[in-house]
Amino acid sequence: MDAPALRARDLRAHPLRRLVPFAALCCALALLGGCSGSGSSREKDGPTTAQAAVPMAVDDLQDGYLKVIKDVLPSVVQIQARNDLGSGVVYDGQGHIVTNAHVVGDERTFRVTTANSEDELTARLVSSYPDQDLAVVKLERVPDGLKAATFGDSSKVEVGQIVLAMGSPLGLSSSVTQGIVSATGRTVTEGGGNGGTGATIVNMVQTSAAINPGNSGGALVNLDGKVIGIPTLAATDPGLGDSAAPGIGFAIPVSTVKSIADQIVEDGRVTDSGRAALGITGRTVVNDDYRAAGVAVVEVQAGGAADKAGLEPGDIITRLGDEDITTITSLAEALAADKPGERTTVTFTRGGGEKKVDVTLGEQ
Repeated sequence: MDAPALRARDLRAHPLRRLVPFAALCCALALLGGCSGSGSSREKDGPTTAQAAVPMAVDDLQDGYLKVIKDVLPSVVQIQARNDLGSGVVYDGQGHIVTNAHVVGDERTFRVTTANSEDELTARLVSSYPDQDLAVVKLERVPDGLKAATFGDSSKVEVGQIVLAMGSPLGLSSSVTQGIVSATGRTVTEGGGNGGTGATIVNMVQTSAAINPGNSGGALVNLDGKVIGIPTLAATDPGLGDSAAPGIGFAIPVSTVKSIADQIVEDGRVTDSGRAALGITGRTVVNDDYRAAGVAVVEVQAGGAADKAGLEPGDIITRLGDEDITTITSLAEALAADKPGERTTVTFTRGGGEKKVDVTLGEQ
């Protein structure tokens, strides 16, 4: 079975879309007592201690949900560009808001609605960094009571943790869905068309919480009320006509969010990407059977890692370190696992013969 295709456009909503209200069925927990049919006096008198503890545990969990929502939802905003709508998270008390680069697109001004007000505020782009699909905008006027979110620690995110996704799916502001952390450490590549940035992002958090168009740039929150990720991608299944794959969403990890947002807030741009690069422009090539067979070097950046290692236009890269390279996407994913300054081996073909060369990776 083919792996799900991942596309950023699946998380954006058109601002003019209208929803038809419908009745939603909510799951309720049925608390069942003993059903042995023995008719003993103990069963007739009331629930046992163990049975009585069940609704107390449910009440505690519900109280935890309500507290998290009350604490965090005021920090999640709706962002509307000219043609697209997404979400954002208040980053600090100065009015900086972090969101996805594919939410802001090529726009520079935006209309922002906070959770506790229906008044639209104006925000302007500080900087966008499509390589990690993150951006920061800043409110022109900071309203009274604006609350910055609390950001967590990526190293403490574990599979099975209960999480809440907050944002504006389909324009329904201040919406909350619930799920768990399904996996960590995912490397995911966005589609490059239909609004996606084509970014390859490492260490993403996979979640079962419902992620729908308009959730992009919102908050994935743990039960401590801390943001652990920015929902960015939903999976689609090519085998089902690219329809959504329910329960498979991805969020940019909070460590990446803080690193990129801090640089943008402090310097107005990203000055240290932490991302390895070969310093080439390439394209996928196919073999005689029309199967992807490597990445052809189209252009070599002067002074870059590939240039220093002796790679030339026309070379076809087939391996990076221990990773087979068949497409430009597989090359990006292999590089995403490395760091600038690391040494690796590039295997390539030139003039029909296979060659290898050691490369010290540069920075993107």
